[in-house]
Amino acid sequence: MDEPTLQRRGVASVLIAFLVIWFVLLGYVYMQSRRIDTSAPGLDQFSDALGDALAPVADVAQAQAVMAATSQWLNVRRQAEGRLPGLRLYELLDSQGRRVWASPPLRGIVLPSAFPSLTPLEVGGIAHNVYESRSARWTLRVIEPLRTDAAFLAYNGRWLMPYLMLALPIILGGVWLSVRNGLMPLQQLARSIAERAPGDLSPLALQVRHRELRPLSEALDHLFARLKHTVESERFFVQDAAHEIRTPLAVITAQAHVLAHADGLQVREEALQHLNHAVSRASHLAQQLLLLASLDEGRRPPPQRSNVTQALRQWLAPMATVAMARGIELELDAPDALMAAVDEAALASIVDNLVDNAVRYGRPDGRIVVHLLDEGERLTLLVRDDGPGIAAADRERAFQRFWRGSGHIDVAGSGLGLAIVRQAAQGMGGNATLTAGLEGRGVGFRISVPNADFRAG
Repeated sequence: MDEPTLQRRGVASVLIAFLVIWFVLLGYVYMQSRRIDTSAPGLDQFSDALGDALAPVADVAQAQAVMAATSQWLNVRRQAEGRLPGLRLYELLDSQGRRVWASPPLRGIVLPSAFPSLTPLEVGGIAHNVYESRSARWTLRVIEPLRTDAAFLAYNGRWLMPYLMLALPIILGGVWLSVRNGLMPLQQLARSIAERAPGDLSPLALQVRHRELRPLSEALDHLFARLKHTVESERFFVQDAAHEIRTPLAVITAQAHVLAHADGLQVREEALQHLNHAVSRASHLAQQLLLLASLDEGRRPPPQRSNVTQALRQWLAPMATVAMARGIELELDAPDALMAAVDEAALASIVDNLVDNAVRYGRPDGRIVVHLLDEGERLTLLVRDDGPGIAAADRERAFQRFWRGSGHIDVAGSGLGLAIVRQAAQGMGGNATLTAGLEGRGVGFRISVPNADFRAG
C-alpha cells in the first residue's frame, strides 16, 4: 500500500472542500427558494397570459388546435430542461362550462366546476395545483404537478455540478503546485541532515529563508545541542565510572595476592579486612551506578497512593542503627499519617542517599533531622545535619557525579549519592536544592516533588 503524502492529502482536502461547497450552495439555493412559492412558480402569470392569448379566438376548432400545439410544445421543452417534474396539464371550457379540450391524462377525469385562484388537486395519485383563468369566451385551467423538495434538490444539484467540475482542475492544479513548491525547502533541509556524517551533532547553522521552517531548524539545533551535551556527559560518566571502579578492583587484586602468599595470621587478617572493604566499596559503587542508570532512563512507574509517613519510618529504621553506632541522633518530624500519590522507589532512593551521606560525613555525637511537610500541591522533604557541611565554593558542584568534596578521603563513598538524589527528584517532576543545616552548622537538602493526588483532585 502506498504511503500517504502531503500532496495527496492536499488534493483530498480540496475534493472534500468542493463537496462541502456543493452542499452549502445547494442548501443556500433551497433556503432562498423557500422564501417564494416553489409549488407552482409563476403559474398564475403563465395562466393569465395564455388565457389572454386565447380570448380573441372565437372558433372552437382553432382554440383546440392552439391548446394542443401549446401543450405539446411547452411539455417537450419542460422535459428537456428537467427543471420541473411531470407534465403540465390543461383543460379548456367554453362560456357554458363545457369541456372543449383537455390534456390526455385528464380526459377520463371530471374536474370540479369551479376553482379558487390556486387550488390543490390530486390527478393520478399525484398532487397538483390548479389555477383557473377566465375570459368572456373561455375558462382555462392549468394544472401543475407539485414540485417536491427532492425534485428541487436533484435538479439544482445537477445544475451546480458542472460549474464546480469546471473549477476543480484549476484549483487542484494550484494546490498541487503550491504543496510541491512548499515542500521543496523542507526536502532540502532533510537532504542537508541526511548528508551529515554519523555522530555529527553540531548545529545545522542553515540560513533558512522561509519563516515557517525557521522554528524547525532552531528546534533541530536545540535538539542536537542537547544530544551533544548528553553524549559528552555519558562519555565523562563512563570515564569517571571506570576510574572509580578501578581503585577497588586494584585493592581487591592486591589484597587477594597478599592473602594468597601471606605467612602470618595477622597479615592474612589485615589483608582479608582490606579485601572485604574493597569488595564492599565495589559492590556499593556498582549498585549506585545501576540505580543512576535506571533513573536516567526516565521510565518511571505511575505514582501510587500510600502513607508516606509510614514508608519514611520504615526506610529510616535500619539507618537509625548505623547512626546510633556513631552516636548520631536521627530524628523524624512528620505528620502522624500523610496519604499522597508518589513514586515510592524514587523517594526511597532520595531518603537513603541523603541520610546515608549525613551519617557518613556527619560529626560523631551529632544530629540528623528529617522533616516531611505537606504543602498542598507539593510534598517537601528536608534532611539537615550539624556536621562539617559543604564549603561555599563547592556548593555548585555538590550534585555532580563522582564529586566527593574535599577532606573526605578517609570516608568510603562513590560520589554518586547526591547525583542520584537530584536525578530521582527531577524524575518525579520536582527539584533538589541545598539549604541551611542545624543551628548554623552542617548542611541541609530540600526535596520538593508534586503531589499527584492534589493534581487529580
